[in-house]
Amino acid sequence: MSITTELEFIGMQKVSNVVAYTLKEMKNYAKVGMTTKELDEFGGSILKDFGANSAPFMTYKFPGWTCISVNNEFCHGIPSDKKILKEGDLINIDVSAELGGFWSDNGNSFVLGKDIHQHQKLVEASKEILHKAIHTIKGGVKIADIGFLMENEAKKRGYKVIKNLGGHGIGRSLHEQPDELLNYKNRYDQRRFKKNSVVAIETFISTTSSYSVELNDGWTMVGDKGGFMAQHEHTIVITDGKPIILTEMNGVWN
Repeated sequence: MSITTELEFIGMQKVSNVVAYTLKEMKNYAKVGMTTKELDEFGGSILKDFGANSAPFMTYKFPGWTCISVNNEFCHGIPSDKKILKEGDLINIDVSAELGGFWSDNGNSFVLGKDIHQHQKLVEASKEILHKAIHTIKGGVKIADIGFLMENEAKKRGYKVIKNLGGHGIGRSLHEQPDELLNYKNRYDQRRFKKNSVVAIETFISTTSSYSVELNDGWTMVGDKGGFMAQHEHTIVITDGKPIILTEMNGVWN
């Protein structure tokens, strides 16, 4: 969406605060021995307390309130009472919701407890790349140039990007134009970011795979060549200068 009134900005800020707070609280709540279903129910109860609706459930009838992916699962992981969190797990939580007709989206990958499997370096790379990308975006900047920056920064650190996942416009629904805000340079993409538009910018930084593939459950994505992936995501408003990071309170960069 493009923000044209103060009321629209306030609506976007409200829902963004809700998803950011939910994500932060879920990360803090995650403990060794807990199931992903328990963690999801906790997040769902926070959304409910705010009067917000789970975006993946509303839009796609996703079987959970939030997406929780563990280790080799890249994204869209289904919360399960059979999946128990363990020390050193690489966890990704993606929280998106609707409130008062406005939609927002954010995500965070983190290591649970001690980094016994050496995932923290990948997590830090994803965070840094998101920070650099977001702080380069302003009205008039080519979308493909941000994709180039993301891939280049990943390569410099010895990582790959997932080429068939990307950020997206958001605001009045979960996915809007501009869609396919990819993590690499698509040289055929001549689009530019527009001032006052709202977008969800996300990284997909991977150890070995360049594409994600769907498992038989119809939701969970894993790497075509295995490995691990870190994702971080903020919903932002584009300006002529520094963007407004609507989901900043999620603490991803803390």
